[in-house]
Amino acid sequence: MDNNGSNMTDGGGLIIFEDVSQAIQAEKVLRTGGYAVKLIAPPPKYRMGCDLAVVINLVEKTGIERLLKEKDVHFYQIIPNHGGTAELLSVVKTTDYGKWTMIKAGNMKLAFEKETGLIVNTSGGGCPDIPYLHAEMVGKKLTQAPKPSELGYTLCALMLDRAYEEALTMWNGGN
Repeated sequence: MDNNGSNMTDGGGLIIFEDVSQAIQAEKVLRTGGYAVKLIAPPPKYRMGCDLAVVINLVEKTGIERLLKEKDVHFYQIIPNHGGTAELLSVVKTTDYGKWTMIKAGNMKLAFEKETGLIVNTSGGGCPDIPYLHAEMVGKKLTQAPKPSELGYTLCALMLDRAYEEALTMWNGGN
């Protein structure tokens, strides 16, 4: 839903990218610019080596194009959204292991110590940025660890970010 209460995909558009890092960067730039956007999986015929697209309100196309060009964010094309898209996995699974809690989002997992909030492990993926994210996060408290979406550039990093956000919410007493 956007700020007007309508579904963003009604009469909306898709921004198609050649790689995941461009899609993630575009989402950040557009959100910061005040646009209601969402990352999704584009229809297979529009995938260009990237499994992400950004849903936009097509009425805002001109302003969105201008902002992306100003911020030097490259995209392949903007097309009308005629369906065939898929939501990114929004289901996050939590498993209690006594002293530890494991959060799973997509194929990525993050485990932390309940008592201290210390990240004890990350796993999953197979993307090239995951070993780096693992090294940057493990051994740090949830409140001090970097956001995977700020350091990573792959779909795996995006899913690890969802697990991290859920863990942080749990640690801060949210549900």
